Amino acid sequence: MESALSPVLHHLINPRIVSLGLLAAVNMMGPNALFAQDAETGRSELSYAGISVGEAQAGPVDIALANFSIRPLAQANVVVGKSPAPADVPLYSPSILRLDSGRLVAAYTQAGKGTEHPNVEFMFTSDDGGKTWIKRAAAKPLQGRLFVAARSVYYLATGAGLPIMRSDDDGVTWSEPVLLTAKDKVWQQTPANVWHANGNVYLAFERRNREIDAWGPSEKALVLLRGKADADLTKPGAWTFSSELIFADVVPGVRTNTVDLPFLGIPFFKQDYPNRAPVSPASRRTMPPIGWVEPAVAQVLDPDHYWYDPSGHTFHVIARAHTGGTGFACFTKVVENPDGTMTMSLENAPSGRTMMYVPFPGGQLRFHLLYDAKTKLYWLLSSQATDSMHRADRLSADRFDLPYNERHRMVLHFSRNLVDWCFAGLVAKTDSPKEARHYASMDIDGDDLVILSRSGDASAKSAHEGNLITFHRIKNFRALVY
Repeated sequence: MESALSPVLHHLINPRIVSLGLLAAVNMMGPNALFAQDAETGRSELSYAGISVGEAQAGPVDIALANFSIRPLAQANVVVGKSPAPADVPLYSPSILRLDSGRLVAAYTQAGKGTEHPNVEFMFTSDDGGKTWIKRAAAKPLQGRLFVAARSVYYLATGAGLPIMRSDDDGVTWSEPVLLTAKDKVWQQTPANVWHANGNVYLAFERRNREIDAWGPSEKALVLLRGKADADLTKPGAWTFSSELIFADVVPGVRTNTVDLPFLGIPFFKQDYPNRAPVSPASRRTMPPIGWVEPAVAQVLDPDHYWYDPSGHTFHVIARAHTGGTGFACFTKVVENPDGTMTMSLENAPSGRTMMYVPFPGGQLRFHLLYDAKTKLYWLLSSQATDSMHRADRLSADRFDLPYNERHRMVLHFSRNLVDWCFAGLVAKTDSPKEARHYASMDIDGDDLVILSRSGDASAKSAHEGNLITFHRIKNFRALVY
């Protein structure tokens, strides 16, 4: 028995006082597992990769009877932003970036009112790993994402004309915003990921096709942007835009409320395009028409994957799926053509059938996707739904919107193929559905993940309209792989 134990565990466990069941479980967990026992009380605790999985009794007790618990990976946080008026001024769209120098750059939106607390985007830097932050700028373009290209840091925002700003001193000072398109094009997005390949940067966006009398994912066009990494990306000529797909054009019946998607239960609630459909007597519990929104971008890099492109010119745009339910994302693919144009289309299964809805934990809300070359895994930061089948008319007053829309449990998954996801851990949570930990961005900082979360406490107006931006760190995140 002793020879089967990893070296780390050999000196931590006394086989005479630990059951065979516990020994087997700890041994299977490998070198990331630790077992500690109090000599006086006999109380034992088992942890894996820094996560306590509970207390076990010494002696011949089956491991299955241990009192396990999942504890958050990064519950502790540093408050980077705090609303000056929580009831009226929510904070949105956190973005975080780790530079080669080790500096962290962060941004978030203050959705203010009037001159006292205006709409503004705050930019920060940290040189001590996120313990303290220095405010560097207050800009007008809102809800953008930070990324690096060549030796510059860029901030690409949303809104009319697609504003972009540049910093050439690692986020200390910023250029005036420049528009990349005409103002009649309105671009929307949250700080999603940025993909680097082929000497370019790739970013997924959504463009508003038309306004309706409801929240409008049904009329969002998905588009992939490509910028030359060594060019000045504040110049419109440095960018190429793919062709677009508008959800209501892709899915028949959206605009006539005759959607027929057999066996999926989509839409989960009845819709009433172009309006919000009441789901319960409470006026705020309504169902907008189904659609897609808040896309990310990735490439399939595994040569054994069905969707692998050996030329390196196929990308997948993965969007939040608004269905009224949970657990799906919408997939499209973009192919770079020999003439430099990019064409977006739907993806197919090997059978040839269209495969737009793909299982995706947390795909019902905004998520952040990150690829780690060391593990060759995709990492997914998203919101965990725990109660989406609760009747809408019986939800408590502190629950936001419809049952699927839970925002107080932030979780981490990993995948080798963008389809099959393994649970890595609970990142952070609150005990109240009103106090959010959600819509976060992340980046890799050495062996750690650094996270900037759109958060809230008891002062927040709702789970959606939070009053805090919080910084979290998951240490040794690669040790979570099993």
